[in-house]
Amino acid sequence: MDNIARPGSPKPDELVPSRYSLQIGDIDVMVVSDGVLTLPGAMLGHNADPALRSAWLDYNFLPTETLDWGLNVVVVRSGGRTILLDAGLGSDPNLNLPRAGQLAHRLQAAGIDLASVTDVVLTHMHMDHIGMLLVDGVKEQLRPDLRIHVAAAEVKFWTAPDFSHVSMPPGFPDALRRAAKQFAEEYGSHLQTFEEEYTVAPGVVVTRTGGHTPGHSVIRLASGSDRLMFAGDAVFAVGFEHPDWFNGFEHDPEEAARVRIRLLQELAASGELLVATHLPFPSIGHVAIEGDAFRWVPIFWDY
Repeated sequence: MDNIARPGSPKPDELVPSRYSLQIGDIDVMVVSDGVLTLPGAMLGHNADPALRSAWLDYNFLPTETLDWGLNVVVVRSGGRTILLDAGLGSDPNLNLPRAGQLAHRLQAAGIDLASVTDVVLTHMHMDHIGMLLVDGVKEQLRPDLRIHVAAAEVKFWTAPDFSHVSMPPGFPDALRRAAKQFAEEYGSHLQTFEEEYTVAPGVVVTRTGGHTPGHSVIRLASGSDRLMFAGDAVFAVGFEHPDWFNGFEHDPEEAARVRIRLLQELAASGELLVATHLPFPSIGHVAIEGDAFRWVPIFWDY
């Protein structure tokens, strides 16, 4: 009730707070929404028959021309460390994405001081995963000993990125290049690179998958009998039913499809929870086998 606006009172930041907390054993987890990205519907599967793609969108009561993608970030507390899994879009880089870039003030609203963050783990270095770190005034609020974990292959890729296999709207490739270059320049001394796998904190392990980008990684959380995977951009909403459809932001779409199928098979076999960057908030659910593809089973919201 505290979030309901009353005459003469300040307008609330949001009617329903865009954060969702859960426990993975002894690990505290909070999914925080950075807003939504409005992108062309064709980005969901640029190798798919347009009629089939439109039919999937229509079947799910979604518009066929543009689609709102969720933009989710995860905060993890384990072993005395406060860990940010990805860092949102930040300021809109002239790409008409005004409904994203909410992470800094939503972290504050959730009681998470930027100075308390000990580690950032990046699934990859696309601008909607590093952007908050580039917002004016943010770096000054972060700890001088902040550790940013990212695959070595990802850092290398962005020194001379290959965009020959993507299918992005105009302006995005240049914006992605600029953001990655700025990030490497500003945070190079904070980078803790790894080759294939690294344990960030008790029960928090980051593993390189490649595909979406050469250094794309997933983060697995494990404590007691509980498990959760943050899959970054390996899985999109359409990817359960059509894991072979190529997303427009994938730099190696064929490998990305292989990675997606392998991860979905793993999730379906284990029954563990999945969170992914661009599934609708709060983006928490299970994966099941459905014929020769998969089925997404969102959790019931736990009040």
